[in-house]
Amino acid sequence: MESGQAVTVYGAYGHTGRFVVAELLRRGFTPVLSGRDAGKLKDLAASLPGADVRPAAVDDPAALDDALAGSVAVVNCAGPFATTAAPVVEAALRAGIPYLDVAAEIEANLDTFTHFAERAKAAGAVVVPAMAFYGGFGDLLVTAAMGDRTAAEEVHVAYGLSGWHPTAGTRAAGAVSRERRGGRRVRYTGGRLEYVEGALPALEWPFPGPLGPRAVLGEFSMADVVTVPSHFAVGEVCTYMTVEAAGELAAPDTPAPSAADASGRSGQTFVVDVVVRSDGEERRAVARGRDIYAVTAPLVVEALDRILTGRTRTVGVASAGEIFDAPDFLRALSPHVSVELPGSGGAGA
Repeated sequence: MESGQAVTVYGAYGHTGRFVVAELLRRGFTPVLSGRDAGKLKDLAASLPGADVRPAAVDDPAALDDALAGSVAVVNCAGPFATTAAPVVEAALRAGIPYLDVAAEIEANLDTFTHFAERAKAAGAVVVPAMAFYGGFGDLLVTAAMGDRTAAEEVHVAYGLSGWHPTAGTRAAGAVSRERRGGRRVRYTGGRLEYVEGALPALEWPFPGPLGPRAVLGEFSMADVVTVPSHFAVGEVCTYMTVEAAGELAAPDTPAPSAADASGRSGQTFVVDVVVRSDGEERRAVARGRDIYAVTAPLVVEALDRILTGRTRTVGVASAGEIFDAPDFLRALSPHVSVELPGSGGAGA
């Protein structure tokens, strides 16, 4: 990687965007700060002497083109992605540079695959949506668990969060998704997405130690229901969330994340337990770490580095597990994440 390469971060002043900017600097990139709010960009730039600041509204193509000019890639951290993803992807295609985002919105990610797959592939462009804790991370774990399989009967992704203090962006994205679904919920079953009424099923998930069995909500669908079926033939993708975390997310008075150390990370911990079932065989991958928002930064910047250095497997719109070597990628996340993969005996911190 050439040192000092410019990377535009759209939504740089948001909670996750700030972590991404810090990770880019740590890894030798030069972040270009962009987003819709010029005042917030100015405030962020005050802590980064010499920062390149380029405000741009998503409905202003010329401003977006200026925000991406001279950059080798763009990372979109600005939700709701139902509003920002398409315009920023369009700008990236015009600029001829890779696009990555950290969208957890199911419908927004589906829109990106649906609307840009053919154009991006024809252009030889790289577009990686959901390159974050929800979506990309689970997809990498599922891909590692699949091994050389291309199909599975069931994929289960269980999220064992110690708690969930949502950011303002998470709340805004959730409101957009609820509006689009008309009060229904979404699940992936029978090889397709479907919208259904009714409460989420409650059950217990056998998380590995030290967490152990926990009460969870089933069909708590996350971006995995889009990313995994984008490159695997699967009958069912079901994601689960610990009851306590789901309750905090739903409560209107749950505070935003607060820093527990100098890096800005919160004290939240997580275990992600992936189980793939096919032909009577069960394969498992497990990851442990801290702060679902902060860990998105090493995820998306590692992805960016691999794209820029040619360590990819395809072009077009692609999920993390399709475009990258999943086991190698997951091991590269140490010390941010520790992983246990089939046949590996564990890796990372």
